[in-house]
Amino acid sequence: MKSAIYAFSGDPITFGHLDVIQRAAAVFDRLVVAIGLNPAKKYLFSQEKRTEMARRSLLTLKNVEVKSFQGMLVDFAYENNIDVIVKGVRSAQDFEYEQSLHSLGESQKLGIDTFILFAKPSLAHISSSAVKEIQQEQGLIQDYVPSYVKQCVEAKLSEQFIVGLTGEIGVGKSYLGQKMVALAQKMGLEAHNIELDHLSWQIQSDLKEEKYEVVRKKIIDTFGAEIANNDGSINRKILGEIVFANQKKLDKLNEIMETPILVRLRRELKNKKGLIFLNAALLVEAQMSQLSNYNTILLGVDEKTQQERLLERGLNKEQIKRRLKSQYDFANKKKNLQKEIEMSKQGKLWTLNKKNVTGEEMKKLLNELLLYFGIN
Repeated sequence: MKSAIYAFSGDPITFGHLDVIQRAAAVFDRLVVAIGLNPAKKYLFSQEKRTEMARRSLLTLKNVEVKSFQGMLVDFAYENNIDVIVKGVRSAQDFEYEQSLHSLGESQKLGIDTFILFAKPSLAHISSSAVKEIQQEQGLIQDYVPSYVKQCVEAKLSEQFIVGLTGEIGVGKSYLGQKMVALAQKMGLEAHNIELDHLSWQIQSDLKEEKYEVVRKKIIDTFGAEIANNDGSINRKILGEIVFANQKKLDKLNEIMETPILVRLRRELKNKKGLIFLNAALLVEAQMSQLSNYNTILLGVDEKTQQERLLERGLNKEQIKRRLKSQYDFANKKKNLQKEIEMSKQGKLWTLNKKNVTGEEMKKLLNELLLYFGIN
């Protein structure tokens, strides 16, 4: 059986590391992923945590095992009866460095060879240091690291613990989010409720930055001059009548709004710490569950109560029907969230499906969230 070893610090493990590991695992019968400890280097995560993140990220590769080590890599390889070290190379500078390390390893006369894998161009920009730099500026790192690692980085660098809060229109998401924040604050904990619909309203109404004026103009050009107010803002009621009557038009609006909403979300998250409820009716449909690392509260209510609440908002029965048709119902949201959790091997789903959520039930949910995220 041909064995090899791939060593790195994993502070944190990235999709660049995972690509090299997957390719090496396809070549060798057995691959040891070794998480090293250099006493002269300052790490964000402990060696134990770095090793755990690597193990969680590599669960599906059956011929890969993760170990931690100290000292010379060639000695560790020799003691584990491995005679090939896999190296991932992203640039000419990396190649020269690894060539030098290979020569140093050969000088120990242990018969350890080097196997080079060049990084894919699409992943060459990804590094552990880049992940940390982006997170420090509240950037989005889901294209750099697996969801569990993203959750760990957010907690370590930003002290943020993000949970999605979703459900159909009229089920009481805003109310629950506000009550959960108040309950957490009463316990002396920092908590925030961020509503993506409110961010959307800001973009379509009164944000003065030039790009948002461009976005508003694009929406008006796409859906017609009748949705424009005299001041250039969007009449959301008229826009809603248009897009909720036509799925293709709703998809087009979501496409236009996706990037500006993510930019505003980064602004909202900046300098916020603690438990953060990411409140959005279309969290699942818009494929944004990854933002909360698939940790999600799904809220539902009986049809009669939902209808009453929406009628109180001024919607007629036909409008309500169109709005509900434009999104998944409770069962489909639950099904899709469970599928995402299973596929990503990460996340947790909490469900509440009743007319009124009591204070005791909110307190129980909050305690479950604190336990899950390890918040003291």
